[in-house]
Amino acid sequence: MHKIPLPTPAVLAVVARQGKLLLARRANPPDVRYWGFPGGHIEPGETLLNAAVRELREETGVIAKAGHVLTAVDALECDDEGLRYHFVLVAVICHWLEGEGNAADDALETGWFSPDAIATLGPMVSSDVEAVARLALQEDRLPQGQV
Repeated sequence: MHKIPLPTPAVLAVVARQGKLLLARRANPPDVRYWGFPGGHIEPGETLLNAAVRELREETGVIAKAGHVLTAVDALECDDEGLRYHFVLVAVICHWLEGEGNAADDALETGWFSPDAIATLGPMVSSDVEAVARLALQEDRLPQGQV
């Protein structure tokens, strides 16, 4: 019998600079080789905001200050046996301080993308990335870091 996994909380670090958002291509499951926001698991006793800043630094070398929770999205994957995983991804606005974004830890590569450029990535972008990017940039919700 297939054991149904419980929803697992995780964070996404949403950081922008000059109208572009930092994305990383994942090196490990889930979503191997897909573009998405840097992020990952929350350590025991770690706040959402601290987890987002830590994951951002570990995966990209970018230093940022956490702002606030922007939104949350579900990441689900099913196979022939049923649900394989269910992550609840909490997107945290992070204010860029320094760093260009270099792939490290769980990232194959990094890049700064406008929402329109994210749309051109097609099937190689994790679900909801474009929608979260547009939400972050609408109405100046996300302060733009200086170069």
